This record gives sequence, C-alpha cells and structure tokens, in this order.
Amino acid sequence: MQDGSVRRRFFAQAAVLVAVLVTAFGLLSAMPASAQDEWGSSYITPFPQDDVYRLQVIGDGMAEGLFSALSETFRSDTRVRVPNRLHSLNGLIRLRPDDFFKFEETIKSEPLHIAVIMLGISDRVALRAPDGRRVNVGTEEWKEEYGRRIDRITRALKRHGAAIYWVGLPIVRRPDVNEDVRMLNSVMRERALLNNVKFIDVYETFADETGQYTQYGPDLTGKQRLLRHGDGISLTTVGNRKLAHYVEREIKRDLIQAKNERDIPLAGSEAEQRRISPKAQQSEPAGAVREAQKGSAASSAKASNYGSARANPRLGELKAENSTVSIKLPGDAGRSEEVTVEIVRPAIPASVIALVSRRQSANRPAQLGDTVQETLPGGLTVLSSITPGLAAGSQAHRRRLAPTQSPFFKVLVKGERIPPKPGRADDFTWPPPEPVAPRVERRSEAKPGPAIPIPKRNPEAVDRQPSQG
Repeated sequence: MQDGSVRRRFFAQAAVLVAVLVTAFGLLSAMPASAQDEWGSSYITPFPQDDVYRLQVIGDGMAEGLFSALSETFRSDTRVRVPNRLHSLNGLIRLRPDDFFKFEETIKSEPLHIAVIMLGISDRVALRAPDGRRVNVGTEEWKEEYGRRIDRITRALKRHGAAIYWVGLPIVRRPDVNEDVRMLNSVMRERALLNNVKFIDVYETFADETGQYTQYGPDLTGKQRLLRHGDGISLTTVGNRKLAHYVEREIKRDLIQAKNERDIPLAGSEAEQRRISPKAQQSEPAGAVREAQKGSAASSAKASNYGSARANPRLGELKAENSTVSIKLPGDAGRSEEVTVEIVRPAIPASVIALVSRRQSANRPAQLGDTVQETLPGGLTVLSSITPGLAAGSQAHRRRLAPTQSPFFKVLVKGERIPPKPGRADDFTWPPPEPVAPRVERRSEAKPGPAIPIPKRNPEAVDRQPSQG
C-alpha cells in the first residue's frame, strides 16, 4: 500500500510538471516577436519616423551631465535629435506602482527610438517587503526586487520600439559606497543581458592604472584633466564629455548597422521602400509596360545603350555576375588538387559607367582620379576621388604628378621613406660610394702685356732741395 501511494504521488507530481512546461511553451510561442527581431541584425530601427532618430536620456543626477554632453555631441548630426530636457527618473527604489504607470504613459506620448539610461547612485537604500520587513541593500532579496524593477522599465521601453543603452556607474571614492556601486553594476549587467539590452560599462574607465579611484585622468585628447568633483561621485564637464564619448561610439556604430540594413534590397515593407526611392517605385510599372511593347526590338536597342546611359540610368548598368576560377594546388601524396574560387562582381550602376567612360574631348578620354581613403571615428570610411589638372601650354598632354605620388603625401600620409640622394647626409648605403673628386677649373695663364715705363729721377729737383745743417 505504501509503495502504491508513493507511485501515485510521483505520477501526480510528474503530471503537474508536464502541464506547467506545456503552458510555458504555449505562452512563449504566443508572445509577439520584439521589434528588434523584425529589424534583422540591426539593433536600432532602420526606418525611424521622418527619417530622424529621437534620442532620450533617462536617469537621475548622474544622467544630467551625460545629457548635456550628448546634446553637444549630436548637435551637428542631422540623423539624431535630442530633446531639450532630461527625462528625470530619480532611481528605482523610491518608485511606487503609480510612478511606473506614469512612466509608461509618458513614453507613449511621443516617438522614441534610442533610450540612454543612467541611474542607481541614489538607490542605495533599504526596501520594505510586503509584510513590513526591512530588506537591506545588497541582500539576495533586495537584488531580486531591484532586477524586477529594471525589467519593468526595460519592457516598457522595448514595447515602444526603443533601442536601450544602459550605462553603468563609474568608480567612486568612498570604499563602502564603491562596494554598492559594484553590486549595482552587476545587477544591471545581468538584467541587461537577460533583456537583450546593451550595457555600457564605464567603471574602469575612470580608474587609474591600479584600478583605484582618481580625480584626474586623460580626456579625449589624452591630456591629464580633472574628471571628478570633490564629492568623489559626480563628474566634471570634461568627465561627462569622456562618458558621452563611450555612449556615442556605441550609438553611431549601431546607426551605421541600421543604415546597412536599410540599404539591403527589399528590406522593409512597400511603404518603407517607397520612402527610400519613390521615383524608382513609380517608374517600375511604366518600365515593365515599355519592355513588353518593345518585344523583338530589344535586341537592336542594346547597341545604343551606351549613348543613352546618361538620359536613362537604367539602360547602361551592368548586372551582378559571378564567375568561377579553377586553381590547381599541390595536395597530399604529391597529387594536385583542383580548388574552385568564386569571384563575385556586384552590379555596377549606369552613373558609375558614365563617369568612368566620359570623355574630355572628342580625341582624348577623361582622366581617372586617384582614390584617397580615410576612416572617420565610428568606423565610417570615406572615399574621395582626386583628379589632377593638366598643365597649360605645350605640356597640356602630359599628366601632372598625382597627389598620392607627391612627396608630401608619401611621407606624411603613407609614412613612406623617400630615397636619399647619393652622398647626402641621410644616405646610409653600404659600402659608401666612391667620393667624386672635385672639379678643378684650369685658368689660362695671362699673357705678359707691354712694360709700364718707370719715370726717371730728375737731378734738378735734387739740387733745389734745401741743405740740412
């Protein structure tokens, strides 16, 4: 009897466990996909409203300096608009249920694409449990409740379609407060990982070489500047600019990824595609009708593609084409193996073909420029094409020295060493060349000219001199 009751209890518990698992899987499958899953690999939406990203800084007193620095940083960036005020949220511990409801209603009132959150320095206070008990800071129960409040803020922002950047707290001077800061950073980092939110850790950024607190540190230019105020917690203006630099770097990196996601063909709905290229969407149906009407005349029109490339950019373009090349390599046991390499050639627009094949005159084609590559902060690569001019007069047919071949560009940009002239002080070739004997010019000897007559002595003049004595 006892064995039978044990079996019944075991099967009952197993049935309850299976029912719970089935219910959990059903809820997970019924949950809607997050907005970031719909954006592909982009963390930020590729299609913001009016093509402008709205960035909002949320937090307490520590976030005020970050808000001012980010406003100054993105002032010249036309892609991002920062509002004129900080969304004040004085920590999470003191928030009541109606405060969470007001926060959720506030973020629904206006569009929000990027949310930067920095808070927690004022959350180092005890909690009150529902039964009235005091829950001290740093206990497991306190961490669980603080994590639930982070989850509620995060879910509210993600439902609104915002990309969240949660900024951690920097190192502080007092050791007891610094222990709470480390604990808060660990909770924030864990909840950010579970909620698929980016966490920006700046704790060691404001520490010295040994990991200890310091008021001074390098700014964005590398100079030693005052980064912290006398209270050992808040940041100076220079410190806030340094803090905003790490946030700006993450945001601009994701903006580039969002732009790449937006440039993928067929990305987004039809309405979003019309926003990108409305002219192309309108011309496609008309182009299809024209192609159907041409019929057999399409083959004869190929010969005139180049001439009409400028009038209609679609006629002169080259479609993407892949080719394969087989290469024989020596393999094991002396046998040769054949390796096939696929060469991918992307589509070349007609505008590029027209630019490359343009002519300066009827007898001379245009000269291609030199490409200068520069990498900007944030990973953005800029390619510039520089075409040198031609000399005037009789040397017009000769090409000037390209800018990339000038000594200035070679030495200061490429870092190359210009070969020295032989025998100069910077010529270290060995063995040294034989010294060249100085050239001595031989002067022709002057021919003797006519003798100059020497005047003779006049004896009369001697007689006229007065006698001495």
